[in-house]
Amino acid sequence: MSHILQVKNLFRTFKSGSKTLTVVNDSTFDIPEGITCAIVGPSGSGKTTLLGLTAGLDRPTSGDVFLNGIHLNPLSEDERAEVRNKHVGFVFQTFQLVPTLTALENVMVPLELRGEATKQVRERAIELLTEVGLGDRVHHYPNQLSGGEQQRVAVARAFINKPKILFADEPTGNLDTETGEHIENLIFNLNKQEGTTLILVTHDMELSAKCDRVIKIKNGCIEADFMNEVETVDVA
Repeated sequence: MSHILQVKNLFRTFKSGSKTLTVVNDSTFDIPEGITCAIVGPSGSGKTTLLGLTAGLDRPTSGDVFLNGIHLNPLSEDERAEVRNKHVGFVFQTFQLVPTLTALENVMVPLELRGEATKQVRERAIELLTEVGLGDRVHHYPNQLSGGEQQRVAVARAFINKPKILFADEPTGNLDTETGEHIENLIFNLNKQEGTTLILVTHDMELSAKCDRVIKIKNGCIEADFMNEVETVDVA
């Protein structure tokens, strides 16, 4: 089985006055293509930092990250941005929509950055927005949408470039329970339909139980790494 993500002896340290803080401490793991994996741990455990390193959003102090066979360490920021645009989707807790763009325009952004044909991008974006239940809200701006609707736009945007791997950082953290469950189901179902690998950062053990694999982080170290027996998740 081929691996979409390979992490080898990863460290990330930060200076705090005269002290050095080790936020990610010698992490090593491989993620096979197509699985769902939860990275769990309490606040401050280093899980979000680890996600940023594996997604190429940050550079490690030492160690190596290979994303879809590409060694991220020697790449420039522009080169890493190109890798992310071609291979990666993101869903963040804070949605990170562009407030001056409509839902449709927000979803179209990643493919427009590639210079792809606007008509094709528009058709794909409308298709995805319809799939997440926003077919009648495509021309609304973020401030005209509820938190759950904004996150659905973000989910559609994450899948617009048909990513090999999707990183989701506490994607339901700002949502009520019912809305959060719907967003979770959308992510898992789109992940399955598109054959995307999902890396999910969460402190929610019920959410992590839906994933194929769980990596537990404590004080920057991998405390446990195991496979789950999960049931199929269907959209409610």
